[in-house]
Amino acid sequence: MDDLVCHDAHGVGRVVGMESAAVTVDFRGQPIRITSPYRKLVKL
Repeated sequence: MDDLVCHDAHGVGRVVGMESAAVTVDFRGQPIRITSPYRKLVKL
């Protein structure tokens, strides 16, 4: 958690939650749950 990530559509965000098949990322105050596979998500 707290890793910085970049998403093709949402930009840069910070991981705020983790589940077995999904992560929740805070993109500028808007948390978004992203499910696996994480094709458009890159760890910075």
